[in-house]
Amino acid sequence: MSSCTLQLSVPNFGSDSCSRKIKRRSRLQILCTSSTNQSNSPEGEGDEGDFQHRRKEGQRVILVERYGNGTSKRYMVDGDSQLSTFLDKHECETIGFQTSQFSDTNLPWLPLIIKDFIFPAGFPGSVSDDYLIYMLLQFPTNVTAWICHALVTSSLLKARQSNSGLGVGSFSGTTAAAAAAASAAAIRWVSKDGIGAVGRLFIGGRFGSLFDDDPKQWRMYADFIGSAGSIFDLTTPIYPTYFLPLASLGNLAKAVARGLKDPSSRVIQNHFAISENLGEVAAKEEVWEVAAQLLGLGLGILILSTPGVSTSYPVLVSTWMGMRLLHLWLRYQSLSVLQFTTINLKRARILVRAHVSESTVPRCRDCNRMENILSWSRFSKPRIVFGVSLEEMVGGERSGSMVKTLLKLYAKEKYILVVNQQQPKDFEVFVSFKFGATSLSVLRSMWQTYWLYENWARVENVVSLLEQSLIELELGFENFLQQLKEAEWDINQINLKVSKETSIEEVGTI
Repeated sequence: MSSCTLQLSVPNFGSDSCSRKIKRRSRLQILCTSSTNQSNSPEGEGDEGDFQHRRKEGQRVILVERYGNGTSKRYMVDGDSQLSTFLDKHECETIGFQTSQFSDTNLPWLPLIIKDFIFPAGFPGSVSDDYLIYMLLQFPTNVTAWICHALVTSSLLKARQSNSGLGVGSFSGTTAAAAAAASAAAIRWVSKDGIGAVGRLFIGGRFGSLFDDDPKQWRMYADFIGSAGSIFDLTTPIYPTYFLPLASLGNLAKAVARGLKDPSSRVIQNHFAISENLGEVAAKEEVWEVAAQLLGLGLGILILSTPGVSTSYPVLVSTWMGMRLLHLWLRYQSLSVLQFTTINLKRARILVRAHVSESTVPRCRDCNRMENILSWSRFSKPRIVFGVSLEEMVGGERSGSMVKTLLKLYAKEKYILVVNQQQPKDFEVFVSFKFGATSLSVLRSMWQTYWLYENWARVENVVSLLEQSLIELELGFENFLQQLKEAEWDINQINLKVSKETSIEEVGTI
């Protein structure tokens, strides 16, 4: 039997959610055969019997065309080269995909019209494999957020209804007096919103470079800061005289939270958009958010209608607190399932430590699971201080011998690294980058740091240990990069920023 195979690139539904974008395509085989024996047909036996019954003598299948709705069509030719087709209307066998939460990301039980409405075209192959579970966790997270919003709005309205709500008194009196009072109230209210806008302006201008490095962390911190803003709003019924400053502080905190949330969410959306469909991913996420908003507001109104909630301030605050804690827990869970293949500072520490101590690197699923979303890298051990001046590195020594030694030692590297011997208790290194250093230079300095940290107990001569660490770096770093590739980390996306505060440029020979 002669056969040929026509291969088309179609989305891959494989179980490894950390495959790089270039590897997220598999091969769908359209089978072509000249034999009338269809025992190797990709269709089920029942449909195969129907097909054999309807097929005419001498016809042979030349290709099978499959469609996204689960049907397939067979193209056949007979001895006179006449083309005919046979349509199989059965549900095609789903390509298996197993995760710890879901057994089938195709969701065959979901009506096609709903699937097209809430998911990007080509789902699940057009998005990363962690998209579905993230969205399913995001939905109740957003529902609880809008329930909290309804409760906080109730507190603000109660404060405004009090006699000194906005500090403008009654609007009764002459037309001119009423107009002046209304104008003053409007100015105060707009001022409250303006203060919040200043907060967003500050976040975007000052901290814009942080979000690409660790979107999980900043998205989580956004919810913490937003919660603090809601606390200011909740206190307005207790101190109605100070409604404007309290509401302004609440607005400022929530504006800062939004300034952290929006850029972080864009990075996460870009992570999902493996088919260059960022706009559609963002649009579908909006669908989920609006649905959660409608449900959350409805539940919030139902809670406020419950006897005792709207009339008792302690009950209202307790309800908000319980709902907010649930919201924060759900947010943390949703961020924990994200599986980035890029290497940031936290993941670099995990990867380098594993390679130096165990000569292996964890796959991105395991590494993302080990990553602590809330921790700050600057408090991790060993402590690494980037962008240190050369004078501070050599301890203020004016002798050129130490500087010459370091320059010779790191002649082939784009950085200079020394161990801070002024900290006998805690191991700490100083790193200064040369002109032209890249993210790979930062990663090399981290590998050397962890090797020194592992071998520091045996130190006798610091310079000789630095020299030995550089030898080990040359021997082990290429293997480290190779293992990263094999574990399907994207080594072209290393988000390790070179400190621009201080840089070294060698202008003469040693």
